[in-house]
Amino acid sequence: MMTFNNIYHRRSIRLWRWAAIPVFVILFAACSAAQSEPTTVVQEIDHIRLPMGFIPNVQYAPFYVAVEKGYYQDNGIELEFDYSFETDGVALVGAEDLQFALVSGEQVLLARAQELPVVYVLGWWQDYPVGVVAKKELGIQSPADLKGKQIGLPGLFGANYIGLRALLNEAGLEEDDVTLDSIGFNQVEALATDQEQAVVIYANNEPIQLESLGYDIDLIQVADFVQLASNGLITNEATITENPDLVRRMIQATLRGLEDTLADPDQAFEISKKYVENLAQADQEIQRQVLEASIAFWKAEQLGYTAPEAWQNMQEILLDMGLLSQPLDLQQAYTNEFIE
Repeated sequence: MMTFNNIYHRRSIRLWRWAAIPVFVILFAACSAAQSEPTTVVQEIDHIRLPMGFIPNVQYAPFYVAVEKGYYQDNGIELEFDYSFETDGVALVGAEDLQFALVSGEQVLLARAQELPVVYVLGWWQDYPVGVVAKKELGIQSPADLKGKQIGLPGLFGANYIGLRALLNEAGLEEDDVTLDSIGFNQVEALATDQEQAVVIYANNEPIQLESLGYDIDLIQVADFVQLASNGLITNEATITENPDLVRRMIQATLRGLEDTLADPDQAFEISKKYVENLAQADQEIQRQVLEASIAFWKAEQLGYTAPEAWQNMQEILLDMGLLSQPLDLQQAYTNEFIE
């Protein structure tokens, strides 16, 4: 026999169940709404200090373009330009104090010979830009013509020195066959005032300045005789192993800046004025020619690629100079994996 208490208890259960349904629906709807709302993901920004190896210059236009257009920021990178010496950049990256630097190819092999684990990850300059320039009346038109000449260069270091030795090797000459003067970065003045019979220069820069001053010159370019690993971006083994995504993002942003510079040099020049002091007041025609001449060294079927032959040739030059005591494992010195 069903008592009043039993009836009341069953009704209470049914009422509770019906009452609970709207609450459940409300909770479910609230959760669904929360899930459908877009969530804002704050990307962590990596601050990168990039040693450039030279003073602010229009030749760095691809990097200025990439910063100005936000390509590094889009890739989670805040880039700081550091115009310290090239060797300082190599040392800091090799010691893992910095992740990246811009250096010439020979610096990579010299560093690895000293057990600094630097790795070249992006070929910016496709051809070695070093050359030798002389006044036309001297008839110095080939590496063989350098024999017996007095040649000025910044010093017995860096790309200028390596490039000169490459030209001497092409002619079967030794350093003793020429007279070398360390003159700092005063090549234009030294040649113009006949302090030197020839000077070692970057082919995209000093020859343009000399011609603008009215001098007829002959230019011997290393790239016309041998392919050598040139200026590019390095990192270290630890960064590649522990943070390959950062390497990839850095390269992607840099290549976008390079692509834009190649596509629109005029725009790149205007952007560079913001980053290069006095560029707007400098001789615009000369500086535009410097940029155009630089672009000729950057062009490639695949931007950023570095050729194995260039590294083999570079190693042979360094071995011949005695700057390397034995061959290195070149596969550890460079990689194209981040640009493919």
